Amino acid sequence: MNIIDGKAIAAQIKQDLKSQARGACLAVVIVGDDPASHVYVRAKIKAATEVGIATKLHELPANTTESNLIALIEKLGIDNSVHGILVQLPLPAHLDTRRVLDTIPPAKDVDGLHTMNSGRLFQDADVPYIKSCTPLGVMELLRSLQTSLVGRHAVVVGRSNLVGKPMAMMLLNAGCTVTITHKQTVDLASHTRMADILVVAAGCQNLITADMVKIGAVVIDVGINRTADGKLCGDVDFENVSKIASHITPVPGGVGPMTIAMVLQNTINATLNQLSFNPNK
Repeated sequence: MNIIDGKAIAAQIKQDLKSQARGACLAVVIVGDDPASHVYVRAKIKAATEVGIATKLHELPANTTESNLIALIEKLGIDNSVHGILVQLPLPAHLDTRRVLDTIPPAKDVDGLHTMNSGRLFQDADVPYIKSCTPLGVMELLRSLQTSLVGRHAVVVGRSNLVGKPMAMMLLNAGCTVTITHKQTVDLASHTRMADILVVAAGCQNLITADMVKIGAVVIDVGINRTADGKLCGDVDFENVSKIASHITPVPGGVGPMTIAMVLQNTINATLNQLSFNPNK
């Protein structure tokens, strides 16, 4: 078993990005007082600052109207000094998440969640577009293993628009044979035991146990849960699955740092793309 050190890989990516970050600016919008969301936002802003990306933080109260939030995003969308826009999720229940995300110009959608960017991923488009950060980070972790993905059987546990669906498409585009499952899948173990690459993003503590994993599989745990004593853990029973997996990511220190690194990479790529169309900016 080899632990895939996402923290170390993310640190190297961030170091490499420093030479490209000049002039890049990321606007971050957060609505409400959710403590976890504010922790994530602080981590993203800190990481952006470390590589030289300027940031603009917009904190809105939980009772913000949808029209006011959309007006802010539209304003940021036409601001040439802003190259990336990130709306921290989840949004309060009274706001239409899809409508809000689709207000972000696709070229500034550094989370890769705009319908147009999702569609281009589905089509495996050969034009520049932005990919969803967490799945993109997982792909970087898999590339770090320096083994071909072509023909490998990948099983994704999770079907969210944020991780599961784009993860499946990225793996498919990379040449994997992909099975998509979720918590309600009948006899989930019969599918997961077939996986050469198992990506788990179901949001369910210890959903995947050792008897559900093929010996020698690569296991990527995207889940983030908190135990009764306040510790972070994933969707995979790390202690036991690590004994049979060839490679596995820990929680924390696996996928999480890569997600933030991909936000930074997407921001810089978005900046470069925008400046190429506006060379005088």
